Amino acid sequence: MDDAQNTPGSGPADPGAQPASPLPSRGGTPAVPPAPATAVPVPAAPVSAGSVSAAPDAASAPAPAAASSAAGGRTAISEQAVAKVAAIAARAVPGVHALGSGGGRTLGAVRDAVAGSDSSATAGVHVEVGETEAAVDITLVAEYGVPLTGIADSVRQAVYTAVENLVGLNVVEVNVSIADVHIPDAAENRGVKRPSGVTNQE
Repeated sequence: MDDAQNTPGSGPADPGAQPASPLPSRGGTPAVPPAPATAVPVPAAPVSAGSVSAAPDAASAPAPAAASSAAGGRTAISEQAVAKVAAIAARAVPGVHALGSGGGRTLGAVRDAVAGSDSSATAGVHVEVGETEAAVDITLVAEYGVPLTGIADSVRQAVYTAVENLVGLNVVEVNVSIADVHIPDAAENRGVKRPSGVTNQE
């Protein structure tokens, strides 16, 4: 047939033809096809430097400040304290029988018994203490048979070391006076001469 009508889908589509209208919905209003979903990027909110604090790194955390070794304050050391340190050091030297002279030791023992003090611990020791320096005078009784100059040198060195190390003061001088020599009883008995004509009586 010459004027046969083309049915939909039977031939190629006309490029200039309008798209077919959407089919009417049940209510009479044409149904609109839904628009394709498009992902809209949401900009991230700016983060201020002070709003969020990062966790501190243990390695980068500052170490606590060490205590200052030069803390402020004043240190006062009495002459009694220095005298006791010097006395103990002097008594430890071999050849030293006692500190102080005989009369001084007796007087000190009586004073300690009456007053209950401890002056015998520093008998024979006199010190002068300044802010950073000290001077020490030692009077002692030496043992018989030991060189006296050697005892004096040993006492001087011992007092220097003890006061400077234990007290922390600079010792400017240590004067040593040997007041007496202690003779043991056996030596005293051998040294006593009996008068002629005197014999032991039983």
